[in-house]
Amino acid sequence: MKIIETEIPGVLVFEPVIHGDARGWFMESWHAVRYAEAGLPERFVQDNLAYSGHGVLRGLHFQHPHAQGKLVQVLQGEVFDVAVDLRRGSPTFGRWTGVILSGENRRQFWVPPGFGHGYLVTGEHALFAYKCSDFYHPEAEGSVRWDDPAIAIDWPVVGPPVLSARDREAPLLAELPEDRLPVYAP
Repeated sequence: MKIIETEIPGVLVFEPVIHGDARGWFMESWHAVRYAEAGLPERFVQDNLAYSGHGVLRGLHFQHPHAQGKLVQVLQGEVFDVAVDLRRGSPTFGRWTGVILSGENRRQFWVPPGFGHGYLVTGEHALFAYKCSDFYHPEAEGSVRWDDPAIAIDWPVVGPPVLSARDREAPLLAELPEDRLPVYAP
């Protein structure tokens, strides 16, 4: 497995080893020891799947408290996936990094706890899978506007994205009360 560090410490891209022949291919999508050596938790508590059509943008979502680390991947289709540092006091607070994930490149993206997460479906559709380090807690969910000018994510949008009401009405990062944001703990 190849591990690619991004410009934000702790946010990682994984390129699994693919074993293929005339029948198809095989890859390990999770191995507790190997991923723990890279800094990921040895235990995930929830797996999720989401299916979306072209132009759907989901995010930027987070939980506080009960911050979730997410190991995300695309099983079919393609997305532009983004992590935004929302940890108060972090040297990279408000910065983002993004990566193309697809069923073809089979990359995985580690979004650590304390980060906002979102993705835009850039292919015809996407079947999106992710492992979470904590359970979903509806009372702890939060969101930040996908097009917050202070964050300035360079989304590869062509026309307006398809958004849920929650995502369309999400506050700007500067509008969130400090106690709604996770705290950086070096």
